[in-house]
Amino acid sequence: MNPTQPLSRRTFLRGVGVTMALPWLESVPVWGDDRPKNSASEAPVRFACLFSGNGFHSKGWWAKGEGQDMELGKVLDPLKPHREKLLFLRGLYNAEALIGGIHSCQTGNLLTGAHLAPGGEIRSGISCDQLLAEKTKGQTKVPSLVLGTEPSIAAIHKNYSMIYSSHISWSSATTPTPLELYPALAFDRLFRDEVGRADTSVLDAVREDANSYKNTVSTADQRRLDEYLSSVREVEQRIEQAGKSGRLQGWRPTLDKPDMKRPADGIPQDVDQHMRLMCDILVLAFRTDTTRVCTLKLNNDHSSLRFPNLRAAGGTGGIDYMIHHLLSHTDGADWLKVNQFFAEQVGYIATKLDAVKEGDRTLLDNSMILFCSSMMTGNHNNDQLPVMTLSRGGGRIKTGRVLDYLGKPNRKMCSLYLSLLEKAGVKLKEFGDSKEKLAEI
Repeated sequence: MNPTQPLSRRTFLRGVGVTMALPWLESVPVWGDDRPKNSASEAPVRFACLFSGNGFHSKGWWAKGEGQDMELGKVLDPLKPHREKLLFLRGLYNAEALIGGIHSCQTGNLLTGAHLAPGGEIRSGISCDQLLAEKTKGQTKVPSLVLGTEPSIAAIHKNYSMIYSSHISWSSATTPTPLELYPALAFDRLFRDEVGRADTSVLDAVREDANSYKNTVSTADQRRLDEYLSSVREVEQRIEQAGKSGRLQGWRPTLDKPDMKRPADGIPQDVDQHMRLMCDILVLAFRTDTTRVCTLKLNNDHSSLRFPNLRAAGGTGGIDYMIHHLLSHTDGADWLKVNQFFAEQVGYIATKLDAVKEGDRTLLDNSMILFCSSMMTGNHNNDQLPVMTLSRGGGRIKTGRVLDYLGKPNRKMCSLYLSLLEKAGVKLKEFGDSKEKLAEI
């Protein structure tokens, strides 16, 4: 391999049953075939949507000002270090979600803008993430990652399927994209040729190839490669340990102790570990360009998660006395703490992405991170939605701003998606219920 020559294909580290894409390296044009000789290519733009169900604290979601002087509401406290790369969007809404006023018909079309079928029929539309994945298919190993931390709800609520409450990503009008809830399987999908085969560490499998490749790149790239491989090892080890501290989330069993032998680890039962692992997998996926599209559903709308990892206000116990959905109707101090916990996940991802240099920009600069919910507060009000983005879309988005669309004629969520899709290189005349981009983005 000669890094002074343009590569005719993507470069991978390979081992038995393992294919591991490389991070951005200055001395090798790993992102494409059509770059000039002796030059590293520009990194691609990635898109991620992080969803938090049931809205936010009524007094905590706001922003004003610009840049480092931007003031943020208490919900967004964890994002203060990233104010200069934040774009706060006020007043956007989803017209089709106003129909029923319940969780199911407010969430299932959040990324589609489509009309939802009631009753036993399941119908929405293709979501913006899957449309982008389809347009970029073949450019990455995995077209998109659709991650979650809470299983789908199989029920009907006020004549709408709660499948809508459980999915924001749709591969077709009738097919919600399956959620990957297991960190180990999501990890394997990034690196293993056959998902679920985890007899050896992925790093052990590619060690020989990695060592030989390091001799062909610059000293700075050798350091980048070492840091990258270390981050993969760290996530792999944490997956092995996940769920062993036993802080149960969500639904509680009726027995104090199990009456059967404990099964093998699957979905981690520690909500903080589970979310953090999914965040790290998203970062790894973007860092290696294994995928450029990801949705991370931090919880369901109408969520049953509990939070024993967070200390309740005025007490010594955790915030596990009430499920997330019911807590959202209290609007108190514990609800705010849970909101901040979710915002911390976004901030964690931003910090990790911003620490990765890709030429003159960072991985965060080369991404578009959308953070939103399908209602403003737990009282189901969605005449305007909580929406913000982090990162600069490869230098195409001016950040450190507050854009207020309340009262303006074009304030559709799908208008935002048209704008973001264009930043990622996909130009459309219309999407969902919109035919007009948000010009200010």
